[in-house]
Amino acid sequence: MNWKGFVRLAAHTQMLPILESGEETLVGGQAVMEGVMMRAPHSYSIAVRRPDGQVVTDTHPLAKVSDKYPAFKLPVLRGVGTLGQAMSLGIKALRFSADVAMQAEAEKEGKTAEGQKSGEIPGWVMTANLLFSFVFFIALYKFVPLVITTQLQKVFPEISGRIAFNLVDGVVRMVIFVGFLWMISRWKDIHRVFEYHGAEHKVVFNFESGQPVTVENAQKFVTFHPRCGTSFLLVVMIVSIVVYAVIPVDSFWAKMAVRVVALPLIAGLSYEMIRFAAKHRGSFLAMITAPGLWLQRITTQPPADDQTEVAIIALDGAMKMEEEQGGELVIA
Repeated sequence: MNWKGFVRLAAHTQMLPILESGEETLVGGQAVMEGVMMRAPHSYSIAVRRPDGQVVTDTHPLAKVSDKYPAFKLPVLRGVGTLGQAMSLGIKALRFSADVAMQAEAEKEGKTAEGQKSGEIPGWVMTANLLFSFVFFIALYKFVPLVITTQLQKVFPEISGRIAFNLVDGVVRMVIFVGFLWMISRWKDIHRVFEYHGAEHKVVFNFESGQPVTVENAQKFVTFHPRCGTSFLLVVMIVSIVVYAVIPVDSFWAKMAVRVVALPLIAGLSYEMIRFAAKHRGSFLAMITAPGLWLQRITTQPPADDQTEVAIIALDGAMKMEEEQGGELVIA
């Protein structure tokens, strides 16, 4: 893999929290390179379209994290467990789609036959990509906003108070977040992923409606879904303002340490808010999460019929495996 391929993979990895949606008792999914991963409580299926039009699938059973570890059934902790599993699954799905892309490219150039190792991403490349992506996330959304707010504090002493400081820090973080999303959405490769993201949402809506899941029916639905990772990250940023404000630290590096260490707590609290808002559409919390739906105008785009078809193939695979696992879905 050359440096361009690494950058492409890193960009897709950065999008994982934004593209992921769903929870243990519901159908959800995630867009990947030229495809979609759909998950049910006990199964998941990835469908990726190759350049020649063929759709390649990968379907497996999925153990619920709360069944393996009962502690993750508790509020807040269930969010940490579910999101941790979702990220792990998302990485697997992304790697599968990247392998399919590399395989097709290698076959086109006549360098390898189907299934050979040279058409797959080496493990060390994936590890390096994940490490780079984590450092980039911490730097962009934790370190840079903290530096900017600290400098603003020198110019405007009135923001020295803990609440005011963290409020400004939160606003800076959101501006960076939205700006980054807008800029990366201009990249054709990421724009394609956002189209598959829209296809995933439409198919999930179609399934939840009880209507037969078809391309025609799915295309009637909107691309904005309340359980989307875009909404979740925006709620994370709102919750983080409150959490940082109540933790009594004042030095720069202590604040930075809190921003890293408190990530699981913030993620768990944010998950509970999103979960409640999805089930109570007219509640105050639903109004707080509404900006996430607006932001999906960037992270979801209207899909073509063939992209929606891929999402349906992924859902069909997950549902077939779910039946084999004896699973039962709860439609919220």
